[in-house]
Amino acid sequence: MIEIIPGMPEDNVVAVIAHGKVTGEDYDTVFTPAIEEKLKRHKKIRLLYCLGKDFSRYTVIALLDDAKVSAQHLAAFEKMAIVTDVHWVTEAARFFGFFIPCPVKIYGNDGLSEAKEWVTE
Repeated sequence: MIEIIPGMPEDNVVAVIAHGKVTGEDYDTVFTPAIEEKLKRHKKIRLLYCLGKDFSRYTVIALLDDAKVSAQHLAAFEKMAIVTDVHWVTEAARFFGFFIPCPVKIYGNDGLSEAKEWVTE
């Protein structure tokens, strides 16, 4: 499941945390609408995407939806902070970060506060 992280100090930040199994429905009902809502008010947005300690996996549909959202809105991101202790996600973020036209920083789960600070500065 994906949930919005409340209380971000900047209106142009989409902050989410993933728990357990992330599905396509999570993208359809939470993540994609949050991105699109912010883009109605801002030309550029910032993303804080955290995989919580209880994250277990993505469904295939969720992975496809993630790729679709990224492709459709790639130029709309000003900064991205990825927070995870999941090794394969860290490595994927490092690889794909070279193709993303904005700064991307990766933090471990213990660095969530630091990631929030960086993405909002």
